[in-house]
Amino acid sequence: MKKKVLIISASPRRGGNSDYLCNEFMRGAQETGHDVERIFFHDKKINYCLGCGSCYKTNKCVQKDDMAEVLDKMVEADVLVFGTPVYFYTIDAQLKTLIDRTVPRYTELKGKAYLIAALADEERGSISGTLAAFRGFMDCLENVAEAGTIIGYGAWNKGDIVGNPAVGEAYKAGKKC
Repeated sequence: MKKKVLIISASPRRGGNSDYLCNEFMRGAQETGHDVERIFFHDKKINYCLGCGSCYKTNKCVQKDDMAEVLDKMVEADVLVFGTPVYFYTIDAQLKTLIDRTVPRYTELKGKAYLIAALADEERGSISGTLAAFRGFMDCLENVAEAGTIIGYGAWNKGDIVGNPAVGEAYKAGKKC
């Protein structure tokens, strides 16, 4: 069955390690015939949440930036894929900003979600904060299943992910999403 897949790469570096993994997921999903769109966060103007609470009543944010468009696409997707580098054992500020800005419509997010992350550390425990942040977001959503995580260990410098087992995992996950 053809699915609508939305990949959000929160990497601050185009072609960075987590961005590279997002591209591999996209390649696998496209080869399977899914309708895939990839958003590179850095290309969008998405401000921090103001915490004003206006969206609680209106389901719309008062800010006039690109988030309303991105949120529409998130709501329409069957599969959500979030790519992030890991900084200080958690998701990067870009992905956290995006998550915070889903408040106006987070109750509409449904389906399956994948986390794609790249980190420099080789220790398996060093991803626990990232997984906790991702799963904390998912716990707030209804009818969302964690479809999988793809973690690229040992990728510090741009390009370190090439040849990493996570590259093949991302491609295969895209094919079976």
